Parts: sequence; structure tokens; C-alpha cells
Amino acid sequence: MIIIEKIKKEFRQHGGVLKTSELNAMGLSSRQIKKLLEDDVLSRIKCGFYELTDEMPQEEVIIARLFPQAVIFLESALMHYGYTDRIPLALQIAVDKNSKKNQYDINYPAIEPYYLLPKFIEVGVGTMEVEGVKVRIYNRDRTICDVLRYENKLEKEVFSCAIRRYARDTKKNVRRLFEYAEIFNIKKKVQTYVGVWL
Repeated sequence: MIIIEKIKKEFRQHGGVLKTSELNAMGLSSRQIKKLLEDDVLSRIKCGFYELTDEMPQEEVIIARLFPQAVIFLESALMHYGYTDRIPLALQIAVDKNSKKNQYDINYPAIEPYYLLPKFIEVGVGTMEVEGVKVRIYNRDRTICDVLRYENKLEKEVFSCAIRRYARDTKKNVRRLFEYAEIFNIKKKVQTYVGVWL
């Protein structure tokens, strides 16, 4: 029983997700891990990653642990900043277009990867803390650039609501928005859609 409490404590310190190597470092053999899976103490998220069966971590934590280079993106970022009330069907993440596609084929959480050019991945990356784990997310100004870039993938209501709420947000940084717009070659679009609200 003491070992179970020790394991649970370790999981909590890592936002609820541990790798096989981290369980091994605690002194657990592959046979012991298998037994914990059979006893329903642990659940496998995907090969090499586990969670406690009775304490599921937040989806963002799982993403940060499984795909440390992924960035919370588009509608999922809009949700975080309060720019939309609509919960996306899957957690949208930006990933390197050169990464292996099959690694994102997981049952839970539901994710929707967007494959971006490496030069665009790090533009506007910030972090938020969820259950003690740093999760990469695009800042609000980059997120609005993404809204404009992926306008045709968004419902009209989500699109216009995001623009309006961004314009009213006291934490926005218009100078930074235009810097990003330059990088993504959407300066005219920013002036057309966002400029009228500023």
C-alpha cells in the first residue's frame, strides 16, 4: 500500500502523467508496471506513457508530456483566452510538419494536429501552468493571427467573436500583432478585420 501512495505522489508531481523510464527510475520493473495495469491502478495513455486510473490529468498536461514541442493552437487557445465560448471537439495543437504523423494517433485525449513549417512553430509561443506542468500555448496576439490565417476553418460566429473579444482585451499587444502579421504576410487582413475595432 505504501508503494501505491509513493507512486500516486510521483504522478501528482508530474501533472498526472509518467513515462516508463520515470517509473523505472522509481524502482518499478516492467513486470510490476504490468501488474499495476492489470490491477487497474495505472492506465496506458500510449506506448511508454501512463496515468493513474482514478485520477485523470487535464488534457493539456497529457499533451505537454506526450508531445513537449506541441503548442496549444487556434480554437483551443481561443478558449483559454476567453475569446470563444465554443469548446472544440478536439484539442488543437500546432506541430512541426516534419514530425512523424503516426505519433499523434492516440485515443485520448482527442487531438487535432496542425502541421506547420518549422519557422512558424516558435513565433509567439508562451506558456501556461496546468497542475504544475508548463504547457506551451500561443500568446493572444499570435492566436488572432492564426484566426485570420485559418478563417475558412472556423465558423463565422467563432471568427467574429474572437476578433471582437481580442479588440476589447486590455492584455492585447497591437504592436506585436502587427509584427506577427508581417511574418505571416497577413498585414492587410489584420488592418481590415482587427483595425476597425482598435
